[in-house]
Amino acid sequence: MQARLLAEPLGKILGTSVVVDNRGGGNGNIAGQLVARAPADGTTLLVQYSGYQCITPLLQPVAGFDPGKDLKPIGHLIDAPQLMVVRSNFPANTFAEFIAYAKANPGKINYASSGNGSLQHVTTELLKDLTRTFLVHIPYRGTGQALTDLLGGSVDFTITTPPPLLPHIRSGKLKALMVTGRTRLAALPEIPTATERGVSLVASSWFAVYGPNGMPNDTLGRISAAIKQVVESEHFRKRAEEQGAKAVFLGGEELAKLSANERSMWGRIVKLSGIKAD
Repeated sequence: MQARLLAEPLGKILGTSVVVDNRGGGNGNIAGQLVARAPADGTTLLVQYSGYQCITPLLQPVAGFDPGKDLKPIGHLIDAPQLMVVRSNFPANTFAEFIAYAKANPGKINYASSGNGSLQHVTTELLKDLTRTFLVHIPYRGTGQALTDLLGGSVDFTITTPPPLLPHIRSGKLKALMVTGRTRLAALPEIPTATERGVSLVASSWFAVYGPNGMPNDTLGRISAAIKQVVESEHFRKRAEEQGAKAVFLGGEELAKLSANERSMWGRIVKLSGIKAD
């Protein structure tokens, strides 16, 4: 989705056609290796999800490939904070009430994620660490079944990106308690961030553009400037907001720092929690 949103306007600015070639598999490693091995002339780029950049290498390392070292950061596109929701009849209506209930009932609250090592999983493990609570993980193979069971009352809560949750929050089938972003969501301005409630939890799903190492500085600068122009356009901003995300441009150096910081943060949580890949 993000690659297609970027492709057409980027091509117009650069004066060339930009073709989206989906290369799934390996939790992002297949596409990442293809770009890392491509000619460093700026003709092959990677639009990558943050989990593949910062979490997958911790759980499923690939011999001879390290996205942190083998790919050149070019530009950050969008940032999508996550939303914590509980089943409609859960005995807490606010984030503070949830934490109080969790501390009073250790091990009695369970949460769904889309799988071991997913962003939902590591984010909730970070929440556990920050709040000193004992919450039981129930991994699913994808968000769909996790959400179905949450709606059905089989699990208590989840933390994931907003789009699939919003209709159920508005219908009253789920209760939103907090946002993991630095700011509140435009779609749910009444829901506070975790930091507003005294828990320094900031965890987002983000997408960015990378290229092969060795790209000439003039090529790198030209592509980065074009990406910046797209991301800061009104059309891109509105489309990002429709997905419950925010258009945010960061240049290569800032993106590299963000990636390194998140690898360090998630590395600590993976080690602390003993998370293993499925």
